[in-house]
Order: sequence, then C-alpha cells, then structure tokens
Amino acid sequence: MTVKDAMDVLGARVLVGEDHLDREVRSACGSDMMSDVLAFSKDHSILLTGLCNPQVIRTAEMLDIVCIIFVRGKKPDETILDMARERDLVVLETGHRMFSSCGLLYQAGLNGGAF
Repeated sequence: MTVKDAMDVLGARVLVGEDHLDREVRSACGSDMMSDVLAFSKDHSILLTGLCNPQVIRTAEMLDIVCIIFVRGKKPDETILDMARERDLVVLETGHRMFSSCGLLYQAGLNGGAF
C-alpha cells in the first residue's frame, strides 16, 4: 500500500508532504501514547494519532515512520507541520476516529505487523 492509497481509504487531506504520496507503507500503528508507538511500531509504517504535539514528529523520526495521520479532525499547529517538512514526513488529517481509521486501513489490506 502507498500513502496515497491510505489517504484515499480514509478520505484524508494532505497537510504536508504532497510530493511523497507514492511512498510504500508496510504496516500501521494507532495510538495517542508515544511510548506504545515506540514499543510496537515498525519501520515504513503509518502512525495514526490524535496527539498534536512535537513528540509525535520526534517519535516518527526515530522509527522511520513515513506518514502521520491525525484522526478525529485534529489539526496540528504550524510548528508541528514545519518539523514534519524538515524531516520529509507526510502528514494527513481525517475526520474518522482512531478505531474506524485503523479498521478501514486493515480492511484495505494494511496490517499492524508481527509481534
């Protein structure tokens, strides 16, 4: 699956990284707790979260996450978007809730990776 495929599944809107929508993703992780993301996320993945703070970008950078999708209509501020631009991350936003977003991506063929 590509970031563009995930964007289409969720009806998401690009906030940053429109030039990188062709990047491949292998799995997804949905959490508002960055400690869980650090423990369970894999590289080349999507992070779904409602947490709008710089720690999300720092966590994504450490784990080679290629795309962050803010759920529940959350809109990160310009500081967070600037950090994402500097790191060539794709940032999307969707009105779907976390559970629905994860379910839709799973139904479309994206998994959470092996434990």
